Parts: sequence; C-alpha cells; structure tokens
Amino acid sequence: MYLKNLLTFIICLTVFNSIDNQAFAQEYKIKTIVIDAGHGGKDGATHGIYSKEKDVALKTALNLGKALQDSIKDIKVIYTRETDVFIPLYERINIANNAKADLFISIHLNDMPVRVSRVVDYYKKVKGRKVPVYRTITSKSTSTRGTETFVSGTGRLSEQDEVIKRENASMFLEDNYQKNYEGFIANTPENDIMLSLMKQTNRDRSLKFASMIQQEYVAAGRINRGVQEKSLAVLARAAMPAVLTEIGFVSNPDEEDYMNSPEGQAEIVNGIIKAIKNYKRLAETSF
Repeated sequence: MYLKNLLTFIICLTVFNSIDNQAFAQEYKIKTIVIDAGHGGKDGATHGIYSKEKDVALKTALNLGKALQDSIKDIKVIYTRETDVFIPLYERINIANNAKADLFISIHLNDMPVRVSRVVDYYKKVKGRKVPVYRTITSKSTSTRGTETFVSGTGRLSEQDEVIKRENASMFLEDNYQKNYEGFIANTPENDIMLSLMKQTNRDRSLKFASMIQQEYVAAGRINRGVQEKSLAVLARAAMPAVLTEIGFVSNPDEEDYMNSPEGQAEIVNGIIKAIKNYKRLAETSF
C-alpha cells in the first residue's frame, strides 16, 4: 500500500510539473544575480607577464555588474567582493544563498601548470669517465588559449541537501505550516524525491546557462574549450543555478593583453550579458 502511494505521488508530481511549468514560468522573474570575482587578497599567486588573475577577475566582475544594471531593468547585482580582499569559498556561495539569488556567476582566468624537468648542464670526469651533471628547469605553455565554463559535478550534488533543507526550514516557523505545506514533510521518501528534483533542476539550468555563455564566446571568435562538470567547492553548495567561467588564459601573452584591454573587457562583458539575457528570457517563459 505504501509503495502504491509513493508511486502515485511520483506520477502526480511529474504531471503537475509538466502542466504547471508554463504558469510558474510566467510568474518567475530573475531578480538577483551574484557576481563572484575569483581569488583576492592573499589568494593571488596566479599571474601572467604583468597582471594577476585576482585583479583582472575583479575588474571584469565590476564591469559586468555595472553593465548588467545599465542594461536590465530592476535587476539586483550583489558582489562577493569589490576590493582586493580574501573571501573563503564557502562564504562566497553563502552570500548568494542568503540573498536567495537566482543566478551565481564566478569569474576566473585560466592558467597552465608549471612543468619541471631535468636537463644535462655539463659533464664532469669521475675516475676517467664522463658523468652528466643535471639542472632543474621549469617551463609553462604560453600558447594554450580559449574559454571554458564549469558547473558543479554530480559527485557534489549531495552537498546541496543541507542548503535546500535550511532554506525550507523557515516554513516550520509559520502558523499552520502543516496545512500550508501539506504533503511536504521533511525526512520522508516523498520529500527526498522533491529534494532530488530541485538539485537536478539546478544542475540542468546551470548546464544550460553555461552553454549559453560558451556560445557567446564562440560568437566573438574565441576558442571553445567547452562546458565541464567539475568538483568545485565554490559551486558545490549553491541553491540556485551557478557557473564558474574561465574568460581566458593569463599564461598566454596574447590573451593576457586581450583580457586587460578595454576592447577585450567590453567583448567579454557584453557576451556574458547576452547569455544572461537569453537565459533570463528562457527561465521566465519556458522552464
């Protein structure tokens, strides 16, 4: 009997979602966007020839926020940082969760790893034999270029459980919450299913938004390194669609110049804004 009731709940929920999707979309509006400038303060070792990732990320984030407010009416922009300060990763996403943000965008610059190798420096004679003497050299690719955007990997979806539960906890402070939220009772299989659906919805929408960002990079002639799912701490506990976008390689001199130039900044910002507008239009009419 219990399994029958559970199956009925799943079927009803699926039907309700498909029928009510359009009505919900007509009411839903993206009102709050959190922009996160990666790194900052003591966390700022990544650099190119003349600029640091944390500084370019901050400049891009501030330019993006200003352009967003200028181009989209009634949008609230919240920054995780507006100066060169260190913000822990968990605090960045907490800012978005506490603001009940509709979208979270983390701005970063890519870098290539330093490779360490040994080469023969000279030979010396030992007991009449030539013996090589080695030295260690470091190198880094300066030709790798392109953009990529990340969403939280499926392996970290479970970290969203406590966030979603905490967001829902306020219902128990309301009068008559049993009546108001009939059918939504914590720690039951039915609630676990709804929790899973919420996490999957955020993942699907994050992937959709990430793809839109990459499409805009490509439209501007940038190299597309794709959308990837990674185990990123800054995105793991997001209670909303969230992405981390790498706007270029600071280890590539040409891309470093591009990201620091007014023209490059304008192109990057305009592309992300187009992606936000496209996502906003979709979210408010079709999801």
